[in-house]
Amino acid sequence: MSGLLAATVFSHAQDGITSTDSHPFKLIRAVMCETIDGFEPKFIAAAFSINTGKISCFTSFDGITETTYIDHKWFRRDELVTSKRLTIKPPTWSTYSSIQLREADKGPWRVEIWDAQSQLIKTLRFSVTN
Repeated sequence: MSGLLAATVFSHAQDGITSTDSHPFKLIRAVMCETIDGFEPKFIAAAFSINTGKISCFTSFDGITETTYIDHKWFRRDELVTSKRLTIKPPTWSTYSSIQLREADKGPWRVEIWDAQSQLIKTLRFSVTN
């Protein structure tokens, strides 16, 4: 199984709401990418070469009224590989988690983003290929 390589948090304003729902905050951005540079996801994609070595799930939130957490749950072929609990703080917060890729990690993946009330916020689907 892949292990969690990194989990990092940082506060940084983002523009453009991409999700509105009944959560106590708004998800304004959620993407899969190869790296994070300068508080921004780089090389955003839905398919990643195994040669990439590492991929990250980047999420950004706004309207946070109190410190809470979210979970990034990484699934390969519907099997939970790893889960990372990430703190988010008022009023705007961005965070990400990453996995290191191995040859056995080829195939369909998803990351589910959950709030502290065990409500699914968003699912990101992607593939790892040759």
